[in-house]
Amino acid sequence: MLSRLLMTHLRPYRGELTAVVVLQLIGTVASLYLPSLNADIIDLGVVRGDTGYILSTGGWMLAVTLLQIVCSVGAVYFGARAAMGFGRDVRAAVFHRVGDFSAREVGRFGAPSLITRTTNDVQQVQLLVVMVCTMLVAAPIMCVAGIILALKEDVGLSWLLLVCVPALLIAIGAIVSRMVPQFRRMQERIDQVNRVLREQLSGIRVVRAFVREPAETRRFAEANGSLTDAAFRVGRWQALIFPTVLFILNASSVAVLWFGAKRVDAGEMQIGALTAFLNYLLQILMSVMMATFISIMIPRAAVCAERIKEVLDTESSVKPPVTPVRELRAQAELEFRDVGFRYPGAADPVLQSISFRAAAGRTTAIIGSTGSGKSTLLSLIPRLIDVTEGSVLVDGVDVRELDPDLLWSRIGLVPQRPYLFTGTVASNLRYGNPDATDEELWEALEVAQARDFVEEMPGGLEAPIAQGGTNVSGGQRQRLSIARALVRRPEIYLFDDSFSALDLATDAALREALRPHTRDAAVIVVAQRVSTILDADQIIVLDDGAVTGIGTHTSLLADCPTYREIVESQMSIQEAA
Repeated sequence: MLSRLLMTHLRPYRGELTAVVVLQLIGTVASLYLPSLNADIIDLGVVRGDTGYILSTGGWMLAVTLLQIVCSVGAVYFGARAAMGFGRDVRAAVFHRVGDFSAREVGRFGAPSLITRTTNDVQQVQLLVVMVCTMLVAAPIMCVAGIILALKEDVGLSWLLLVCVPALLIAIGAIVSRMVPQFRRMQERIDQVNRVLREQLSGIRVVRAFVREPAETRRFAEANGSLTDAAFRVGRWQALIFPTVLFILNASSVAVLWFGAKRVDAGEMQIGALTAFLNYLLQILMSVMMATFISIMIPRAAVCAERIKEVLDTESSVKPPVTPVRELRAQAELEFRDVGFRYPGAADPVLQSISFRAAAGRTTAIIGSTGSGKSTLLSLIPRLIDVTEGSVLVDGVDVRELDPDLLWSRIGLVPQRPYLFTGTVASNLRYGNPDATDEELWEALEVAQARDFVEEMPGGLEAPIAQGGTNVSGGQRQRLSIARALVRRPEIYLFDDSFSALDLATDAALREALRPHTRDAAVIVVAQRVSTILDADQIIVLDDGAVTGIGTHTSLLADCPTYREIVESQMSIQEAA
């Protein structure tokens, strides 16, 4: 998964990566050339007392060092450009994929997990790319060239390479192999912490209202403690790496000096060559250490890449048509034809055999007990989810064959839980129509019974709205959401229990003001409150996902026991009549 992700999203940065390799190659060669120059200074300059040679060779060493610095800085620059671009592209790819998901896929992953995958997981893979570009590219060059140059200095000490390098690889490999499963647990527990924290922030009022702060504190402490434990397990293994590396490095240095001194004493090796061999051995081991350091990051990045690819490889159950229909009549007519919906693996369907028509200029209300499938039915129209049986048609065309942009442009949706975005009143209303004038916004607010409170807000249309609309009341959020749909002027209005937070007087005034503005549109209203749908042209009664009655309020009151029970639970028969 990691290699696939890297190959796919690093392809546009081949130029930067080529520059990294070239610069790292030059810089590494320069770094490897320095010990040889140092050996020459000792053997040909210091031992012979040749000050001129020392100065000239030292100047050459300074030039080589400057070249190494320039190449290193350039490699880091191009590597950082490639890594940052990679991270940006992967985040964008995940974002666009999630944007195509239906409610089914979003529910399967969960919002907290999707947030973690888009942020933390991408960051871990991006960090690996940075480290590979700045360290890992140089490591094999330094290791191979270092071995060749060390052998050139003295073959007699080469057996130390055969002992030190494998010892370092085996020790670090044993530690890293135990870290892989711990990294997977860490990412899963980050999801868990995000999930708990998101629930607590979203439901802070409920927590306080029921005095559940101690219980929620314990729940967060459990999730946080679980993540901490996983991080500690990783940390314990990680803490062994550097002591192990340093022990092998120091032991190798002692071994070189011990056995090299004997060879110098026997006249088989010069002091400069011993110094160069020691430097090369340290560079070889450092290159192995750099590669090992990257290998520490690879397991976590691999887990993160797997989670990212899981999102990118997940196809939405709501797929755009191959040859979409791009034109419809000016007035939309909606029809459900033997519609059924069943979640994958569910024993019973949520909806079954739903058939009705909703004509332009008429209001169709949907009512039923909690869990009867009202919101699911409404979600089928804009294709938030797709039917598993039958078809939903707009102007006689199956919504699955319509161009998605055309379908959505015909629909004004007011969801059950109205959501406002960070910005202003005006910016939220213009989600419905970016080109709407201020006069059109005020008109929509007046119809939605929201003009009065918006005028009282500091700034009016430019009054700030917090994330989720938390700085306005629930009823005000509903009215602003209704105004947002009105600004769009769609052919189909979908109100999903959108009047529940309004008092009866505001509800009645809003419905009265809506009539002239929706007279040419098909209006679908999902409601729990009978008073909201008394005047609907057609009322559909749902019970356990099936239609038990279709008609007007008067006819259903006489012929539909389910509707009559709902009415009697809310008002007397005299009031209903």
